[in-house]
Amino acid sequence: IGEIVGGCDFPDNSLFCKWSLHAGGSWKVLGGDREGQTQVCIPGDDETAYWCHPIDVHYATKGIQGWPKMSFQVYHHDEYGRNELYGYGFVHLPASPGLHEIQCYTWRPAGGFKDQLTEYFLGGSSQLRKTDGIYNGADRYNLQTVAMGKVWLRVGIILRHFDKFGVEC
Repeated sequence: IGEIVGGCDFPDNSLFCKWSLHAGGSWKVLGGDREGQTQVCIPGDDETAYWCHPIDVHYATKGIQGWPKMSFQVYHHDEYGRNELYGYGFVHLPASPGLHEIQCYTWRPAGGFKDQLTEYFLGGSSQLRKTDGIYNGADRYNLQTVAMGKVWLRVGIILRHFDKFGVEC
């Protein structure tokens, strides 16, 4: 239970965010959406995009392996209606109960010289072919990336009956 508060430190404003939750095979969604998209925020003088997008997901699990992670794709929506990727990011959700403020640092693929020239003159940006590379570390370490902005989360974690099975929180 929580919200995607907003994003900041991106090159331009007029941003929106696509998000998704990923968990191991022993986790089952009982209620709520595992993915979604925020509205476009066009901030005034403040460079922070405030989305205040609600998240409400309930899981059941048979084991703690594959603890849930949350991935993000932040896009810039320009005046011509085009959407340009501004960053990927992911965070592991906290394993302790309570209210947590989380910052997710984002990045995007750097691309080669030809890609950078195309981006400069025509716009757009390099994107991943498979989005599971966002939260799967093995593939991500081979990429050359550029640091982008941050996404802020406020998440409340509630754990029930974990103590019955010897899991201390």
